[in-house]
Amino acid sequence: MKISIIIATWNAGKTLQTCLNSITPQLRPETELIIIDGGSIDNTLDIINKNREHIDYTISEKDKGIYDAWNKGVKAAKGEWVAFIGADDILLPNAIQTYIDFIKRTGDVSSYDYICAHNEYVDMNGKLLKVLGTTPVWNIMKKTMAAAHVASLHNRKKLFETIGEYDLSFKICADYELLLRKKDKLKFLFIDNNIARMKVGGMSFSMRAIKECYKIRKKHRSVPSIENYILYITDVIAYNLFKVKKKLQGGTIS
Repeated sequence: MKISIIIATWNAGKTLQTCLNSITPQLRPETELIIIDGGSIDNTLDIINKNREHIDYTISEKDKGIYDAWNKGVKAAKGEWVAFIGADDILLPNAIQTYIDFIKRTGDVSSYDYICAHNEYVDMNGKLLKVLGTTPVWNIMKKTMAAAHVASLHNRKKLFETIGEYDLSFKICADYELLLRKKDKLKFLFIDNNIARMKVGGMSFSMRAIKECYKIRKKHRSVPSIENYILYITDVIAYNLFKVKKKLQGGTIS
């Protein structure tokens, strides 16, 4: 069993080394590290070269965004399970070992599509805002992305080789669209542990993301049209309330 960890980078010089510092001490014979760069012009490539001893595969060329890079990473991956980590995310200590121990305890996991856990969502100062992620059961997933995607495990054969790659028409929420293709047939396992940390300000929490989720639900007809519109309005209200709360606390949201 091997886990392929894929990082997509583009001008990520300010955060990449911190991200790698959280991953490289956890690498072991059952894992591989893949970095797909989109043609960076800052010091990203210097950081990649400095860490070459830990990287099993890397390429730098112009791409069509993060999901295009992730598709390339999946094609290069050798692992049974694939995990995606943003260049500005952090893998928490013992995360990989937690996954490996869980898989060993569970036994044969080859029939499962997806293994996920919790993500820590923090502000720019590292203060914990909330813990993200729950079990991606259909009655929740048909309405919203219940799973915490960062560093979750995707069964390469059961997902990418069966239902296809990330849809590049979605720039922010293609991870949600991919899992939604399986509908109520998505077979998952959930670990009640914090696996990764992500900072506020990413595009996954934005008006653009809310609009994409609306389009994804519409595409897959996961909920009736009226309910989809209500979910959209509810998400917009929740997003703006969160922005107000952060502003009152002296924080900012991109």
